[in-house]
Amino acid sequence: MTDPLHYDVTGRGPVLLLLPGGAGHPMGLGPLTARLATRFTVVTYDPLGLAHGRLGRPVAEQRVADWSEGARRVLDAVLPDGESAYLFGTSSGGIAALDLLARHPERVAHGVAHEPPCVTVLPDGATRRTELIDQLDGAERPPAEGGSATAFGVFLARVLRPFSAYAPAVAPPPGRLTVGFGADSRGQLLHRTAELLAERLGSACVAFPGGHLGTLDHPVEFADLLTETLRSSAATSA
Repeated sequence: MTDPLHYDVTGRGPVLLLLPGGAGHPMGLGPLTARLATRFTVVTYDPLGLAHGRLGRPVAEQRVADWSEGARRVLDAVLPDGESAYLFGTSSGGIAALDLLARHPERVAHGVAHEPPCVTVLPDGATRRTELIDQLDGAERPPAEGGSATAFGVFLARVLRPFSAYAPAVAPPPGRLTVGFGADSRGQLLHRTAELLAERLGSACVAFPGGHLGTLDHPVEFADLLTETLRSSAATSA
């Protein structure tokens, strides 16, 4: 039996699929989505259904392939056969975006992966991954299940380790991917990761407003640059 899909649709225009970070809960993305919805039909995918009544239920360790396959199913639900959508993912959602573009390039007109923590692409990636996990685990761990569960707790317990071990194995078609990083992240781990990832995949690398949480801290400016990036890619490929 196929698991149900959880997603929301707002706006009008070309389809833009959003893959949130963390455990996929779209909390805080309202202002970004509202801005984008003036130009796109924004489809926000909630892979674990955490914003659709499933927060607190048991969650198995997550697989990148499951998120990207779910995203493909969402596109099949909202797009006619043969058409493609724009794609944006941030953090763990950025990793799922990379995998979706690698597995189903025919469904993606252009994708932007913002600060995907694919730190194993770095020469010292194994060490950097261990440090990243230790840093995040150093905070008080919220519960992943039960009445006190939080989306961040689910991320720490079920998403962080498998997703941070992901490394893209296939480069996307030329001109179909932009790797983003936060302007405030310059010199930090995820900036270096984004630059090396873009170099390895032959993709553009663009600085977006703010840091890792630029989608939340600068939603209007972030949405405007994302729109410009996607529209520029469409004009280039036309």
